[in-house]
Amino acid sequence: MIDRNRLSSLFDAEQAMFRERNPKSLAAYEAADNLFGRVPMTWMNKKAGGFPVYLERAHGNRIWDIDGHEYIDFALGDTGAMAGHSHPEVVASVKKRVEDLGGMTTMLPTQDAQWVAKNLTERFGMAKWSFSLTATDANRWAIRLVRAITGKPKILFNAYCYHGSVDEALIVVGPDGEGMSRPGNVGSPVDVTETSRVAEFNDLEGLERQLKNGDVAAVLMEPALTNIGIVLPEPGYLEGVRELTRKYEALLIIDETHTFSAGWGGMTMRDNLEPDVFVIGKAIAGGIPTGTYGLSESFAARVLERTDLDLVDMGGVGGTLAGNPLQVAAMRATLEKVLTPENFESMIDLATYFTDGVNQLFDKYQLPWAINQLGARAEYRFAKPYPITGTAAFESADAELEDFLHLYLANRGVLLTPFHNMALMCPTTTKADVDRHQEVFEEAIRALLGA
Repeated sequence: MIDRNRLSSLFDAEQAMFRERNPKSLAAYEAADNLFGRVPMTWMNKKAGGFPVYLERAHGNRIWDIDGHEYIDFALGDTGAMAGHSHPEVVASVKKRVEDLGGMTTMLPTQDAQWVAKNLTERFGMAKWSFSLTATDANRWAIRLVRAITGKPKILFNAYCYHGSVDEALIVVGPDGEGMSRPGNVGSPVDVTETSRVAEFNDLEGLERQLKNGDVAAVLMEPALTNIGIVLPEPGYLEGVRELTRKYEALLIIDETHTFSAGWGGMTMRDNLEPDVFVIGKAIAGGIPTGTYGLSESFAARVLERTDLDLVDMGGVGGTLAGNPLQVAAMRATLEKVLTPENFESMIDLATYFTDGVNQLFDKYQLPWAINQLGARAEYRFAKPYPITGTAAFESADAELEDFLHLYLANRGVLLTPFHNMALMCPTTTKADVDRHQEVFEEAIRALLGA
């Protein structure tokens, strides 16, 4: 339905507007000669305008750049700021730790750590918890633990899953139905098929075919794919995964770093999942870097009885700064005061309002696009029906169209997650903010269709 020549012309106009609107950000970017890729992290170059806007300040669901523009932020740090930017409760806790108590990192525990662990147990059911600085780190340690305990070498993933930069996870289903390295994989230490197996999300037959090999220590999965659109589980799929892992004596690791948007206890509580290991990061510390992994009572006992394993010195993963007093204080404030059942209820209601509005626009303009919702987050995809596997979701991507929509929205004060078309609600997001997205999104659709 999209005239590609028209799309190209519209995109050029939006890029010109972006450059004209953001001279200070452009100058800062061009002056960043000592940064690799001109940015602190190379993924910050994932910007349709050709350069990123530079942050001045952020509060709640609002961002202001150094050129003075205000944005409604639906990206929220790609989940890292799901509690909102600089929530007053988190700020107060961090200030108390830094200014009044001192000791941002000491290699000593604080009593807040037990409070956080108990709260995580109430939410997700795991009996024992340990902290890291990122969910990527937590996933790496989980992988080492399950290999050590099972004696099996391989981890099974879903194609186009997201578990941070874990080497083993960068595997997709190839044309022959077997695993291959994900396109663009950088500097893999070994061929990923030596360490990993892969099956499509929602494909129990493919999962069982891989598990039958008998060499899988664990299935590491998101209960819904989130970094390739939002690919939701089909009825019975998650129950089938748990049944098959038990049948073939593989452990189950659930990573809810993104799917925590499903509610107070994530999908694990909502859908009664029973992982052996659980991983979460980003959102639970209100923007302070964090990650954590939880172990079931039975798996924790299996690990601790292995006195031959170095769990204390070099074998103990997490890093010198993991579990530091500042991180733990931020986690407690976020979990206790911000990401509460009441706030989740309002956030999910707003995401439903967002989803309904987007669907109405798709129907109004007869667009073959679809949107999925997972609790407080929603994401549209340029396919209808919405894909049910990671590979199908990947193949439905349209980079030119996505860049145009992101840039059109940004030029009018609305930010989506730069990696995909994801909108996330936080406690300060309002219906008026959602209405503004719908208004600008409809303008973009009309421009595309020449309506």
